[in-house]
Amino acid sequence: MEAAESALIEAVEVSAGYDNRRERTRLIALRDISLTVRRGEFLAIVGPSGCGKTTLINMIAGFVQPLSGTIKVRGMGVDGPGSDRAMVFQDYALLPWRTVERNVEFAVENRRGRVPKQDRERRIAEALALVGLAGFERSFPHELSGGMRQRVGIARALVGEPEILLMDEPFGAVDAMTREAMQAELEKIIAKTGQTVLFITHSIDEAITLGDRIVVISNRPGTIQEIIEVNLPRPRFDERNDVRRSARFGEIRAHLWGLLSGEALGAKSISGGPA
Repeated sequence: MEAAESALIEAVEVSAGYDNRRERTRLIALRDISLTVRRGEFLAIVGPSGCGKTTLINMIAGFVQPLSGTIKVRGMGVDGPGSDRAMVFQDYALLPWRTVERNVEFAVENRRGRVPKQDRERRIAEALALVGLAGFERSFPHELSGGMRQRVGIARALVGEPEILLMDEPFGAVDAMTREAMQAELEKIIAKTGQTVLFITHSIDEAITLGDRIVVISNRPGTIQEIIEVNLPRPRFDERNDVRRSARFGEIRAHLWGLLSGEALGAKSISGGPA
């Protein structure tokens, strides 16, 4: 683990679980997770379904408290949600009766330290422009494609200007071509904003293409199986230098597939097996 002063997020021997009151049992989702996330890093998280990936970022978001261990952001313990962290969900989570701009505004309208109306409108316009939705401000969610609805979700996360983006399979519900286009757009957005990203995915290729490092979590109870340094140049979506055709990409892909394809690790939940 890196020195504390270089860490934006620190998880130290964190365990998490859920109680089943009816059966008087406890399900342990994660066990003894220790992890440091560097400022400005794009950290991809992979692992079989049910291994605790979402629980991990929910703890960082402050939605779930660990059973043991500590989670810190900028050296301060996480005891609840904060405006320095924003979540992007797989299922869009948009309010159907609100327009695009009003859905984006929702992220800042009820936060502590009310944002003045003029500043709020500026932020909304900038966030929508950043995700390519300028001109769709007054559209409603049902009028948008799946990819556009997810762009609204990303704009909503960006409008509060958080330091950390927590993304839970944000492109899992869109088609393959839209997914690749949104990966490229996300890389451009993060290059501009400099935010720290924790990104859950079931796609090995997506993890390699987007991540600076990849955290591999084992089957439940989830533990960190390995952390892989990607070491591929950016931008990753460059027709002149397609990193997906590089030897390094192939090496990481094969290694990840080997880690995740064992029967004990629920290989059916992982996409992107050897061609």
